[in-house]
Amino acid sequence: MSQPEKTNALSPGGSTWHSIRMVAWSFLGIRKNSAYQEDMAKVNPLHIIAVAIGGAVVFVIGLIVLVNWVVAK
Repeated sequence: MSQPEKTNALSPGGSTWHSIRMVAWSFLGIRKNSAYQEDMAKVNPLHIIAVAIGGAVVFVIGLIVLVNWVVAK
């Protein structure tokens, strides 16, 4: 008998951390096609969308803070 795979309660297809890593690599634009195909089979699209929006918001806030810091000097 095979045992069922254990998954994270937050995401049935993959962990939240896995989604964050996938989006981070996508932001950088460097990704192997084989790794991309493997990830797409494991993750929940709604988690990817949520993590991508959160990452974009953090990126924009970081740019605003950086610009305000540089202009204040």
